[in-house]
Amino acid sequence: MKRAFLLSALLAAAAPIVVALPASAADMVFTSWGGTTQDAQKAAWADPFAAKAGVNVLMDGPTDYGKLKAMVEAKGVTWDVVDVEGDYAVQAGQQGLLEPLDFGVIDKTKLDPRFVTDHSVGSFYYSFVIGCNSGAVAACPKTWADLFDTAKFPGKRTFYKWSAPGVIEAALLADGVPADKLYPLDLDRAFKKLDTIKSDIIWWSGGAQSQQLLASAEAPYGSFWNGRLTALAHDGVPVETSWDGNITAADALVVPKGTKNKENAMKFIAFATSPEAQAQMAALTGYAPTNTGSPALMDPAVAKTLPDQQKASQVNADMTYWAQHRDEIGTRWYAWQAQ
Repeated sequence: MKRAFLLSALLAAAAPIVVALPASAADMVFTSWGGTTQDAQKAAWADPFAAKAGVNVLMDGPTDYGKLKAMVEAKGVTWDVVDVEGDYAVQAGQQGLLEPLDFGVIDKTKLDPRFVTDHSVGSFYYSFVIGCNSGAVAACPKTWADLFDTAKFPGKRTFYKWSAPGVIEAALLADGVPADKLYPLDLDRAFKKLDTIKSDIIWWSGGAQSQQLLASAEAPYGSFWNGRLTALAHDGVPVETSWDGNITAADALVVPKGTKNKENAMKFIAFATSPEAQAQMAALTGYAPTNTGSPALMDPAVAKTLPDQQKASQVNADMTYWAQHRDEIGTRWYAWQAQ
């Protein structure tokens, strides 16, 4: 099985050309976030599906929620399957922007129920974990409380820039809120805790940037997508990962309302969420499969490094809560960052 850290070398020749082309009746368009994740989705899902179904899968991106909404409202949808964040999938379904999924085509019986709604199924799931460049510091933080302790762990730390599940939960856990009492999120308490380290935060807006910050030791510790740390470790960076309190989140596959290729879109999602395709995607990226039958198909040495094997202290971000409060949290989040 291939590893996430081999993605660039293995898939360089197959990297998707991200374009916005009109689809013909024999085509469909899959839209995602670009980069190595979309490379993996192309290799594990799009190319083999195209070969099997005889459907040309065009790649587009990056995912843009404003564009998706505008397409639906203008009745000019050119995307057929889109990879989105899990909380957005819930919100967009509630807003009528998505087609209901056809579970007569898509087998949801073995899909992780945490990531299944009437309008979406999990694409892959990942954990926010604590990462540390152990070669650059005297000691590495083990818990979220450690990461917020600037006396014990001085220097810069890095966190995800955008308003999304992960950072607010980490702040509350660091402040002593029990994992089963996180929701509804106490924003006053979270921002008060974040204030204690605000001047020491360097924000990362994408996975590659987070890796660069850690590898260079510009920010020798912080919160990261777990697969990015696996890749750094393989490349020789002295990375230490703590799964204590790892916070799960997931991407989801959705079909915009009004797609002209709904039948092929459902077939594509059925293929992408099959045990084999999910196993291949997990092996390529270091993120967990959403099909519960996939781990048995994987190299055990690879499978044991994935988030679905790190449940002892796992914290599940509440996608429904985030969907309901996404806009109000975002407004406060960006206003706080700008202060």
